Amino acid sequence: MKFISLRVRNSLVMHGYTEDNTEITEVIEGEEFIEKLVAVERIQSISEKYLLVSSSHGRVLYWEYEGNLASVKQRLEAAGLVVA
Repeated sequence: MKFISLRVRNSLVMHGYTEDNTEITEVIEGEEFIEKLVAVERIQSISEKYLLVSSSHGRVLYWEYEGNLASVKQRLEAAGLVVA
């Protein structure tokens, strides 16, 4: 299993959908950034501000991260984990 070290904090938890297909989300505020080793296979997407990662019980999490997309992409490319 491959990991990437990033400083992240919870931003949004997606718990699922209502019967009328509305997202059930929980906004997380006020957390500090912490360093985590994130399993690369949990990452579903990366934007300029957020990592979208899979979690337990079918949930997905939006983690805000320090840095920018270019630096994360460069680190993943150096490890051979990005297909161009």
